[in-house]
Amino acid sequence: MQPSIGRIVHYRLTKHDADDINRRRNDFHTSRSAEDRTGFVGHVGNSVQGGDVFPAVIVRVWNESTVTCNLQVLLDGTDTYWATSREEGTGVGRWAWPERV
Repeated sequence: MQPSIGRIVHYRLTKHDADDINRRRNDFHTSRSAEDRTGFVGHVGNSVQGGDVFPAVIVRVWNESTVTCNLQVLLDGTDTYWATSREEGTGVGRWAWPERV
């Protein structure tokens, strides 16, 4: 299969990805925006860790020879994560086609 814009794949978070996501979510809560009901829309969702797999939408294909893509990772919460220049594969920091069942 060839990657193209709009296709859904599975992305495996790195530890760095998870740290970024959790930091943003924590920052929203420590800013008191949620408790003060300021109307500010922040990063809210369940904690993540490296190795977690989430669906992602391909938003740009950079290099078809290495299958390098930018992804919008759909997290378990109100936010997404922009994973840039990620290659196809099964390890952390890589995306893979969903298994067919």
